[in-house]
Amino acid sequence: MTQYEVAVLYNPDLEAELDKAEARVTKLFTDNGGTLLSTDNWGKRKLAYNIKGHEYAIYVFYTVELPAESVQKVESTLNITDQVIRYLITKPDLKAIAKAEQAKKAAAAKAREAAEGDEATDEKDAK
Repeated sequence: MTQYEVAVLYNPDLEAELDKAEARVTKLFTDNGGTLLSTDNWGKRKLAYNIKGHEYAIYVFYTVELPAESVQKVESTLNITDQVIRYLITKPDLKAIAKAEQAKKAAAAKAREAAEGDEATDEKDAK
C-alpha cells in the first residue's frame, strides 16, 4: 500500500454536520482497502477565490494508506459527493520529509549546545 495525503474542502454550511461528512469520507477510504493514518482539521477558512459560489470552506487533511488501484475510485466518488467542494490527492515525498526532520533535530541539538556554552561562559564571568 502507498501513503497519500488527501486535502478535502467541505461545504461551509456543514459546520454542524461535519462529523457525518468526515465519517462518509473515511468510510470511503476503508471501503476501498485503505487505512486512515491521521486527520488534521483546519476549520473554516476563506478561499483565495470563489469555488462553486462559496467564499469559505472547511479544510480537512487526511493521511491515508491506499492501494494504488483504489485511488481512481476514491477520486470518482469524491467528485460526485455534494458535501465536498474540492479535493486533492498527493503522494508525499517521504525521503524529503525524513531529511527535513533530521535537519530540524540537528539544528535543535546545535542550539542546545550553544545555549549550554553561553551558560558556562556566564558562570566563569560571574566568578
